[in-house]
Amino acid sequence: MTEAFIYDACRTPRGKGRADGSLHEVTSVALSAGILNAVKERNGLTGHAVEDVIWGNVTQVGEQGGCLARSAVLLSDLDESIPGLAINRFCASGMEAVNLAANQVKGGAGQAYIAGGVEMMGRVAMGSDGAAIAVDPTLAMKTYFVPQGISADIIATEYGFSRADADALAVESQRRAAAAWADNRFAKSIVPVKDRNGLTILAHDEFMRPGTDMAALAKLDPSFKAMGEVMPGFDKIALMKYPHLERIEHIHHAGNSSGIVDGAAAVLIGNAEFGKAHGLKPRARIRATAKIGTDPTIMLTGPVPVTEKILKDAGMHISDIDLFEVNEAFASVVLRFMQAFEVDASKVNVNGGSIAMGHPLGATGAIIIGTLLDELERTGKGTGLATLCIASGMGAATIIERL
Repeated sequence: MTEAFIYDACRTPRGKGRADGSLHEVTSVALSAGILNAVKERNGLTGHAVEDVIWGNVTQVGEQGGCLARSAVLLSDLDESIPGLAINRFCASGMEAVNLAANQVKGGAGQAYIAGGVEMMGRVAMGSDGAAIAVDPTLAMKTYFVPQGISADIIATEYGFSRADADALAVESQRRAAAAWADNRFAKSIVPVKDRNGLTILAHDEFMRPGTDMAALAKLDPSFKAMGEVMPGFDKIALMKYPHLERIEHIHHAGNSSGIVDGAAAVLIGNAEFGKAHGLKPRARIRATAKIGTDPTIMLTGPVPVTEKILKDAGMHISDIDLFEVNEAFASVVLRFMQAFEVDASKVNVNGGSIAMGHPLGATGAIIIGTLLDELERTGKGTGLATLCIASGMGAATIIERL
C-alpha cells in the first residue's frame, strides 16, 4: 500500500469565541480560505495540485453549512477544479479529515489532499444545529443521555479524580502553553490572521490565562452541579446507568475545561510522488489511524479504547510512543488516559492544550496533529500519538512518525 506523508501543517491563532474576540469579525469561510491559501503559498501549489479538500466543522448550520469545504476552496486562491468535502465527527472532525485523507492516499485515490477544519464558536453557537441524541426522547432515554460536562464529572467520580487533580492539570496546561509561546515553539505552524488591508488581526492565542493558579481556580463554582442535582437532574439519569456510584462528584468548571474559541487548521498530505513533483520534503509518515464507538453516557472515555485499538492495529506498544497529544476537552479525560496507560505526564500535551488555548471543535484534531509534529521535530523524538474524546461516545487517534 502507498505511504501517506505529512508535508505541512499550519493553523491560525485561536481567538476568544465571543463577540469581543479578535476573530469575531471573520467568517468561517474566510478563515478557512485564509488557511488554505497559506498551505498553497507555503508549498508552491498550482493548478489541480491536490485531489480534494476534506474539511471538518461540527456545527454545520448558517455560515458553516452548505458544504463549507467547497465554499472555502472557491473563496481561496486554490484552483476551482479542486472539490471539497465537509465532514462531522464532532470534536474529532479535524482529525478525521486528516485520517480520511491519509487513507485515500494510501489506497491510491489521488496523490495529495489538504485536510483540516474550522470552528467559529463565537459566530455559530455550539449546539445550534440540534442533535437527536439530546432532543429526541426515544434516543435520549435509550442512551441515558447526559450533557458532556456531566459525563466528564462521571469520569472523575468513576476513576477517582479530585477537584485538586483536575485543577492541577489545568494550571500546568496554562504554564506549558505560556512557556511554549515564550519559546516560539508554535512559530513554524502559526499563520497570523489579517484583514483585507493586510493588517494583522490576531497573531497569538488569546484565550490563555498564564497567571492561573490553584487559588484562583478554587474560587470557581462547579459548572455542571446545578444541572446535575437540581434541574433537570441529570445525575439521576447517570446513576440509573451506573448504580454502583453513590453520587456524581462535580469537579469541572470553566478553568479546568476546554475554552470556547475560534480557529482553523490545515494539514497537507501526499504520497512520495507528490513530494517529488513539487520539490517538497515529507516531515512525517502517518503510520496508523483509528476510530471507535464507546459508552454514550460517560461519553468521553474514547481515547483509551481507541489507543488500545490503534496500537494493536499498528503492532505497537504504549512504550513505543514518545509523545502524546490528548485533547483537553475536560481535565478528567486526560487524567483517565494517563491513569489507564501509566503514561508519564511529561510526555502528554507538553506545550499545553485546549484548557489553556481553547478547543475550536472542527479544527482541534488537525491542530493537535500539527502540534505533535512540531514537538517531535523540536525535540528530535520519533513517534507521536494524537487522540480525542468525541461526543455521543466515540474516540479517534492518529500515530505519526517523524522523518
